[in-house]
Amino acid sequence: MKEIQYDRKKVVEYAQKWAYKRNPSYYNYDAIGGDCTNFVSQCIFAGSQVMNYQNPNGWYYRNANQKSPSWTGVEFLYQFLTKNKFLGPYGRMVTQKEVEEGDIAQISFDGNIFAHTVIIINTGKEKDLSQIYIASHTLDSFGKKLEEYITHQIRFIHIEGVRK
Repeated sequence: MKEIQYDRKKVVEYAQKWAYKRNPSYYNYDAIGGDCTNFVSQCIFAGSQVMNYQNPNGWYYRNANQKSPSWTGVEFLYQFLTKNKFLGPYGRMVTQKEVEEGDIAQISFDGNIFAHTVIIINTGKEKDLSQIYIASHTLDSFGKKLEEYITHQIRFIHIEGVRK
């Protein structure tokens, strides 16, 4: 395996292009549970260009019915990114002061489960919640402040790199 750089600029460009519409190459999951993690996976793929087709623990999308649980599931994406030792993007949980553009945040509205995934598009100098801007689907947005969500908990995942 070879290490390649995660292209954070391409992540943000993709998020900007598709935040308020749907890429026809991917199924829109809004009507069946939400499209947030699907959109974030698309953004991560734009910056990594590598999928992991390992069943069942990989991270990939072929079509609406042939995709890994981690492509569309909040907790599954977290598990994939933080435990991936093989192909594709990988990361680790960090504090909000460590996040960068192209990283992700996952939100727990009730304090029990993480139910929403967003892509970070800008962090500001201080990296407090009023300066971290995100893009998302389901609640479509681009340039929304992370502090606008009413949350019980937020976890941040820094994408460290990509294995090809």
